[in-house]
Parts: sequence; C-alpha cells; structure tokens
Amino acid sequence: MKETYAMKVSIIGGGGLVGSMTAYALQCGGAISSLCIIDANKELAKGVATDLLHGASLAADQRIAAGDMSDIPSSDILVITAGLRRKPEESRLDLINRNVDLFLKLLEEVKAAGLKQGAYLIVVSNPVDVLTYLAVQRSGLPWQRVIGLGTQLDTARFRSYLAQRLKVPPTQVQAMILGEHGDSMVPVWSSATIAGLPLDQWPGFSPTLQREVFEETKTAGATLIKLKGGSGFGVGLSIREVVHALALDSRRVLPVSTLQHGLYGVRDVCLSVPTVIGCGGARQQIELPLTAKERLGLQNSAKVLREIIDKVEARVGTVQSSTSSGLGTRLPNSRNSRPIPRKAWQASP
Repeated sequence: MKETYAMKVSIIGGGGLVGSMTAYALQCGGAISSLCIIDANKELAKGVATDLLHGASLAADQRIAAGDMSDIPSSDILVITAGLRRKPEESRLDLINRNVDLFLKLLEEVKAAGLKQGAYLIVVSNPVDVLTYLAVQRSGLPWQRVIGLGTQLDTARFRSYLAQRLKVPPTQVQAMILGEHGDSMVPVWSSATIAGLPLDQWPGFSPTLQREVFEETKTAGATLIKLKGGSGFGVGLSIREVVHALALDSRRVLPVSTLQHGLYGVRDVCLSVPTVIGCGGARQQIELPLTAKERLGLQNSAKVLREIIDKVEARVGTVQSSTSSGLGTRLPNSRNSRPIPRKAWQASP
C-alpha cells in the first residue's frame, strides 16, 4: 500500500474532461490525502466530487469535495486545467489570446485568495508553455514551483505508440519528446531505448516507423478531439506523474515545462527539458548530449514560443518576476543575461 501524505490538491477546471480525469487518476493513485474540485460551473464540480466520493471506499482514504477559491489558501498543489476550445474560423493566435485572458483572470483570483506558503502550481491549460511563463512572471511563486505539464503527455503518447508498433511492453520504452507542447516539439531519438537497449537497433525499427510514430504523436491531440472530444485518460495519468513526484519527493526525471536559464542555448521561455521533480519543485534541469538536429529543434521551439510570448506581452503588458529561486539561488530572467555554462542547473536541497 502506498503511503498517503497530508497533501491537498485543488483542481481549477475540475468539472471538465481533463480536470475530472485528473481527479480520478489521483484518486486511484492514492498518494494524495485531499482532493478539491473547483469549477465555474458549481453544479458540475459538485457532480464530479460526488461521483468520486461514491468510489472512495474502493480506492483510497481521501477527503473529496467540491470547493471554490476559498480552498486555495489550504491547497498544497494547485492544478489549473481550465481552458477554451477553438471556435470555427478562429485563428490560433485568437484562441491563444482568449485562453491567456481566462488564465490571467484565474491567476488573479488565485493570488487574491492567497497561495499557501510552499505551494506548487501545475499549469495544464493550453498554450501550456506560454501560460507557464506568464505564471512564473505573475504568480509570485519561485519559478521552481511553477510547472507546466509540457511534453509529459506527448512523451507518454510517444512511448505508447512505439510500444504498440514494436510489440514491446510500454513501461520498458524510454524515449522523450522535448521543447514546445505543440507543432515544434522535438523527438529525442538519440537516447531512446527499449529495456535499456538502443531503439535504433531494435528488430522492426526503421526510418519509416520513426516518421509515422512521431506523426501519430504530434497529431494525437487533434485525433482525440475528432474521435471523442479531447484527451482524458492519458492527460490525467500524465498530471498524476507530476503531482506524485512533488508529493512523494520521488525526484523523477520528467519532461515538464519550466523557465529556462541557458541550457541547450535556451533562456527566458518555458519549455520542456528533462527535469528532476521532487520536494521544492523543479530541482534540476538536465542537459543531454543531443544530436545537432535535436538541439536545433529545441532552439527552434524556444524561438517559436518567444515570438508568441512577445505578441501576448505586447497586448497584456510585461511583468518581470522579482522572486528569487526560493531554494537558495537567484537566477537571471533577462534574455540579455549571460548564459549559464553548465550541463545542469540544480537547486539547493
């Protein structure tokens, strides 16, 4: 039996598909002591909480309830899943602007309610990398405690598709997607393995399979929207990985979106790199020896995201974060700052 810690997780947008699946994944995981479902539709939030409560005796000894912003000060981990879908004829930038406006409104309400000291903020809403960056700048939390789901979901999909095509156990596939959670995401083939053995030497692996699996991964979200309205199970489990790593201090290496400070030649954006997640949040960002193509792809992701952030900030204004790391080290936020000449940045314990 897993040890249960006194950790309260509140999910803003918990009445929706992603939020409710996240709550269910956390209920089944059993590592969280309290789940709070917050949604603009209070009846929907109450319905999700009640449905979860009905299965409580079969899952874990957890406190489950619908709540509101008054629950924020007592929450250890806050997960924001609320978001809007694209309207017909709407451009990607228009959708981004609408989701930015919604997210900033929610963030202001969260700040007004008062975040608990030592709280973590997990951003799931899209565009997740852009919203994670805005949360770092505006939440008042140390950047290590603001974590975007990033390519954690893409990585889970990537591994599962590879396992399916090569007929191997999914849990033995180790491969990552890095960069933007979006069109410029980067598959890292150079370090991919199955049961510790090089993927490119595995029977059945080929350049054709490589292209097809990455295309399936990149279009997975759109495919699910077409088939069933959106991702639910996969994203819920992906969020659970991040929540459990924080709650249990398991220090798992996850491809989540965090503020970058110079690794891979990237800074002043939030995107996904291999990151050690545990007590304190993002404890370490790892720089792998990528191929030239992979490294350029990651830098292109940063360029794409920086252009979007510049457009967003031109519209909503710029707020420069004044928070230190909160873990003993202050890092630069400016794009003009000198890069950090290290293979990994690590926070103090």
